Amino acid sequence: MLKKIELYDTTLRDGNQAVEVNFSVNDKIKIAKKLSELGIHYIEGGWPNVTNKAEVEFFKKAKKENLKSKIAAFGVTIKPNTEPDEDKNLNLLIEVEPDLITLMGKAWSFHVTKVLNTTFEENLKMVFKSIIYLKNHDYEVFFDAEHFYDGFKENKDYALKVLKTAFEAGASKLILCDTRGSSLPKEVYEVTRNVKNEVKAELGVHAHNDRGLATANSLLALEAGAIQVQGTINGLGERCGNADLIEIIGNLELSYGVKTGVFLKKLTEISNYVYEIANVPRDNYQPFVGKFAFTHKGGIHGDAVMKCPESYEAFDPSKIGNKREITVSSQAGLSNLVFKAQEFGFNLNKNSLEAKKILEKIKAMESMGYHFENAEASLALVFARELGINLNYFNLAGWRAFVLNQDESISAESMVKLKVGNKIIITAAEGNGPVNAFDVALRKALKKQYPEISKVSLVGYRVKEIDVEKGTAAAVQVFIEFKANGERWSTVGVSSNILKASEEALVDGYIYYLYKILGKKLGS
Repeated sequence: MLKKIELYDTTLRDGNQAVEVNFSVNDKIKIAKKLSELGIHYIEGGWPNVTNKAEVEFFKKAKKENLKSKIAAFGVTIKPNTEPDEDKNLNLLIEVEPDLITLMGKAWSFHVTKVLNTTFEENLKMVFKSIIYLKNHDYEVFFDAEHFYDGFKENKDYALKVLKTAFEAGASKLILCDTRGSSLPKEVYEVTRNVKNEVKAELGVHAHNDRGLATANSLLALEAGAIQVQGTINGLGERCGNADLIEIIGNLELSYGVKTGVFLKKLTEISNYVYEIANVPRDNYQPFVGKFAFTHKGGIHGDAVMKCPESYEAFDPSKIGNKREITVSSQAGLSNLVFKAQEFGFNLNKNSLEAKKILEKIKAMESMGYHFENAEASLALVFARELGINLNYFNLAGWRAFVLNQDESISAESMVKLKVGNKIIITAAEGNGPVNAFDVALRKALKKQYPEISKVSLVGYRVKEIDVEKGTAAAVQVFIEFKANGERWSTVGVSSNILKASEEALVDGYIYYLYKILGKKLGS
């Protein structure tokens, strides 16, 4: 039975080592505040060193934030054949005045001789001297035993000797690292259990995900007696990443019944927040917090979940701030359709003729290449049109676009003719390309009748081929994402002509918005 577990986040240091991730000081402060609000016990702020002043700046700013979490500074042991007072980076750890210091040292004999190019005995001296020096400056020290599991498997006695040396020097916790992510869960459990019997110190685990086992290895280490687990939000990190704290917290709380002290309902929020700050695409299939983690597509699944959610869900998604979705597609049944109708605000009877007609319409459109899973505004309009709801806010009487390539510069112009009631509106506009020019001209025309359109902005435009083998004659799907008043919605258009597909998605996007604000809500 697991008892109280300490959560140690290293998103700001190890997560920042992920390729294409580069947090600014302000980014790190924002994330630290979110982590503190979540209830994380320890936040590793970074690795302050003489070559990176930004890391030092973070610790200065963090002091002013009154964070509830303890802030750790990360560093490494002194170099071979040197003294602590000569090591500028070690002393910088003291100067930034963190709440504690996490010190990394070598625990794998291979690294000692091949990477540090020193002796086993000298490495032990480096560990001991570094920790004693920091302890003499009144700092709590966590010792990260780098490559510990690899080291234990190669030279058990030496790996344990490194740990015992760190403990004797005053390290309050010994963190066992699977730095290459090369260990199996059974190995992690057995090694951690062995260490627990050999060294009378509190243990932690720091796992990497090179073989997709970081979460499993972390949980097995905790089962074996470790009390601290280190990881990053969304598993960001070097190579394949670190153990994902989202998965670890979710499993500890919902599988093991451990009260971690975190605000569980904020898990999805902080996951999305870190993705946004890191400018990394969200993983929609991510366990617990992914957009599709509780999305049911198959008709059998949708029907069962509506009757009894636990039939296909291990727990209530609202516990971690996520939500259930039931999609309507070529694989959906009437139960999925009714659920989605209710979500849109339509009162639809499962056994009605309307329901059957709508399902037939959707399946026919999907066979033509329409996909509504990422275009729910288009799906809502299918319901509305099939139910006879008036969406005649405007009619596109016609439009044309010109592309001009002159003096190595490409520009586009578009003219749009709209009919709104008995009124004809004609506008023209320029753009970066024909679709952009058409959108600008269309918005210009719509704003004359509907000023509210000025609040709408396009935040995404994506084209996907349907019949790739047809080359440039292939039909395409065009997905467009819109944003207004803090809400987002997406539409889809399909055609063998990319401009026609774009027209459909754009027009439907504006019709959906007008219905939302003028009809109050779909189905009203």
